[in-house]
Amino acid sequence: MRQLTRFIFLLTGIMAGTVAMAQDTLPRFSVKNAGKNRIVVSWTNPYADIRQLSIQRSYDSVKGYKTILTMADPTTPQNGFVDNKAPNERMFYRLYIMLEGGRYLFSTARRPVVDSLSSAMGAISPGLLKNISADSLQRLMKNNSSLVDSLLKADSITRVSPFAIRLKNFQTGDSINAPNAVTLKERTPAYVPSLYVYTNKDGYVKVSLPEAGNKKYNIRFYEEDDTFLFELKDLKVKTFKIDKANFFHAGWFRFELIEDGKILEKHKFFLESDF
Repeated sequence: MRQLTRFIFLLTGIMAGTVAMAQDTLPRFSVKNAGKNRIVVSWTNPYADIRQLSIQRSYDSVKGYKTILTMADPTTPQNGFVDNKAPNERMFYRLYIMLEGGRYLFSTARRPVVDSLSSAMGAISPGLLKNISADSLQRLMKNNSSLVDSLLKADSITRVSPFAIRLKNFQTGDSINAPNAVTLKERTPAYVPSLYVYTNKDGYVKVSLPEAGNKKYNIRFYEEDDTFLFELKDLKVKTFKIDKANFFHAGWFRFELIEDGKILEKHKFFLESDF
């Protein structure tokens, strides 16, 4: 009985921590320290006219920000990112949000707060769970419907559908991992840049053609809606830069890399605004 009381107390703490860490709505956002060098940045997005959303990080709350990720789909209703390369756990984070028409804004800077859900789950020892009978745990869940609801929201990044918890498969520990019974919706695939045509760190488009002897290369550039822009023909130099002024505006662009008359690659790249 004493172990069951302790378990109820711990789960009640989990419920309180989960509610406190609910995602904020843009331009507000949540930043959680999930432990093990993982900083979770997440938000809810009710706006359909967002054209770019980037996560930025800095040692200072006002200046020195660098973009660590630009979201492939900025209109996703609930989204986020796990930063596991932060220099320390006290970095500042903010969002760069560009709207339709080129208007943009920066969110308020935030520092990570400790994820109380992860801490509470870590405090439950496997031995304690093992010694609680299935009947006792089942009655606990039945008599605490609000507790079950809070457990369904444990993962503030992954969008979930309603599901039933199977007690024999219930996991404890990492708050980033959802319970086994969750049915996950398909995530938007992460953007992987081309090896041949990509945006350089100085903002220019860099071209690195394959070292393939005397083959002939052309590159055709298009707007995101496939409107043709221009073509570079019979390229002799293998590596060079293209000034971003040739593209007239920031945003996504598509290209076709043609080798000896055949398409070697179709891909896209993103040019950031000068701000």
